[in-house]
Amino acid sequence: MTTTDGRISLPLLPPDHPLGRSSITCEYRCGNACSHEAPNTSDNAYFGDVVRSIVSRRGMLKAGAVLAVAGAGVAGMAGTAAAHPDHGGHGGGDGRPRGPKGLDFTAVAPNREDRIVTPEGYHNSVVIRWGDPVLPGAPAFDFDNQTAAAQAKQFGFNNDFCGLVPFGHDRWLMVSNHEYTTESAMFKGFSQANPTEEQVKIGWAAHGLSVVVVERERRTGKLLPKVDRRYNRRITVTSEFEVDGPAAGSQFLRTTADPTGRKVFGTLNNCAGGVTPWGTILSGEENFNQYFANAGSVTDPVTKTRLTRYGLAGAASTRKWENFDRRFDVAKEPNEVNRFGWIVEVDPLEPGSKPVKHTALGRFKHEGATIQIARNGKVVAYLGDDERFDYVYKYVSKERYRPGDSPSARAHNKKLLSDGTLYVAQFTGDSPATEFDGTGKLPTDGEFDGSGKWIPLVSGDKSFVDGFTAEEVYVFTRLAADKVGATKMDRPEDVQPNPVNGRIYAALTNNTDRGKPGKEGPTEINPRNGNKHGHILEWEESRGDHTALTFSWKLLLVCGDPATADTYFGGYDKTQVSPISCPDNVAFDRHGNLWISTDGNALGSNDGLFVVPVAGRYRGYLKQFLTVPLGAETCGPVIEDDFILVSVQHPGELDGASADNPLTHWPDGGTAQPRPAVAAIWKSGCRIGE
Repeated sequence: MTTTDGRISLPLLPPDHPLGRSSITCEYRCGNACSHEAPNTSDNAYFGDVVRSIVSRRGMLKAGAVLAVAGAGVAGMAGTAAAHPDHGGHGGGDGRPRGPKGLDFTAVAPNREDRIVTPEGYHNSVVIRWGDPVLPGAPAFDFDNQTAAAQAKQFGFNNDFCGLVPFGHDRWLMVSNHEYTTESAMFKGFSQANPTEEQVKIGWAAHGLSVVVVERERRTGKLLPKVDRRYNRRITVTSEFEVDGPAAGSQFLRTTADPTGRKVFGTLNNCAGGVTPWGTILSGEENFNQYFANAGSVTDPVTKTRLTRYGLAGAASTRKWENFDRRFDVAKEPNEVNRFGWIVEVDPLEPGSKPVKHTALGRFKHEGATIQIARNGKVVAYLGDDERFDYVYKYVSKERYRPGDSPSARAHNKKLLSDGTLYVAQFTGDSPATEFDGTGKLPTDGEFDGSGKWIPLVSGDKSFVDGFTAEEVYVFTRLAADKVGATKMDRPEDVQPNPVNGRIYAALTNNTDRGKPGKEGPTEINPRNGNKHGHILEWEESRGDHTALTFSWKLLLVCGDPATADTYFGGYDKTQVSPISCPDNVAFDRHGNLWISTDGNALGSNDGLFVVPVAGRYRGYLKQFLTVPLGAETCGPVIEDDFILVSVQHPGELDGASADNPLTHWPDGGTAQPRPAVAAIWKSGCRIGE
């Protein structure tokens, strides 16, 4: 039921789309991925097969010393849950008890309001939005008179990941991904079947990344963008990239335009990312497959298998880019698609440098990449492949990180992602497979937990996968991971290490195909059939060593309506928590609390940003901090002590909406067209959540 102020009481009415998204979002962002067959049709071993003989935790611990070491960390990962959030916690100046640190706010209720809704006392403002100037000479945004030349100097469309690189006192270089364009929302009278060349080129310029200097205004708390002549930058579909690492120059990367296989123009569908310790930005190329046409005309069986595994099929693409650039036609340039699906590194501190595509981190639908420095100094990158039944990966560098920001140290560190070992994860549960019937009920031991191992795929020019050369592993990583029996997951998206406790957290967004006829059924780590709400995975590397080959894991959250039996909140009292659906991006505050943004709320509420403690008596006490406007997705959260940044992606992207019929006017109001934007949230004189 919707109240007069726009709030919604559970249970919410089901949205039109089974995952809470509009059909417009599905078409333009991922090429209707969920309406097609999942590309992973492999019959590789999975949890149920691996541990069917294990009938108890005791049995698991007897299975061998390695599993015993991996499982030993599990017991230390959970704290005792408290039934009521107002009992205990740190004290305030008035002597009254307080709740968990960083969560001192009243939770925002689920709602369908057409604005950013925050707790009482918090302010929000737009930092920068689509069409705002980035480069000197950028014209004022004119929706009805757009040009590709103007867009190439303006903030791009549908910003997702947002990262800050410190750049002086209260000054940062802000880097935003521009994941995709929604042409029907960008142009009045748009014909999807017959876009103009200028519309296509505007789309090219609206993709990519923006680098913008932002400053904090101390008087108001607002973050303000600056048109900085030296550091501001736009990277688009026509920008030159360097191909780096062991697959650079591969036969699979050579094209008519680039017979060397070492120079690529553009980056596509950049989703999440990370800020490296050496001050660069990592960005993941995700649903790149949808931009390429005529894969269905390929007849060579090997090439066809590879294309199909990466979700390429059919004839014309949605955007018809192939009409204006032959490289987007697979029949004409079969290798061009292999030049996308990588982790991209951009150095905002060196605006003249070329961005790099790192082949050592493998090729798949990268959500993003985040970095942890291991105790021995090696760099570890955690990676998720955002597809139904795909995998979690990690990369360990060959060389060690050099502290400091000297030119030589930075030059060295920027090569750490060029040479190392790529692994894929295999997860094992510690309860009998017969306990998982797809309803999401807890096993008899009271937790979803177990152990796991990292299976090596490739290192340098050495392949560890039978029948695959090293360059085949790098370029067709999904097929190599199938071969070694990686664990099929429910859309692994953002994967990040917690800087406070060192554990790693992954958002598994959803998988409505789980348990369907012919599809893999429930497992302890993916316990629900038709999983439309997703879950949060937590694991700890053995001995706290991020280069270790074994680990222990738990599910922190099994998302959805807390009133239903198929949800789990770390053992916390479910009557005290906020409902959450479809976790996407994760971040951490200085207390080690986990912040979660959502994508496609299948409960019917607007998407939002949530926070949950991961240890102690409040572990699992999830609270909603904000919601974004109608039709929007909450992306790229940046959690600072004094402010939060969120990317408000595709506002108003609702079924029936178009530039001719806008269904929201956020952020400018009146009769304005909706515009994706970065927004800042803060509380005057206070730290976030305190």
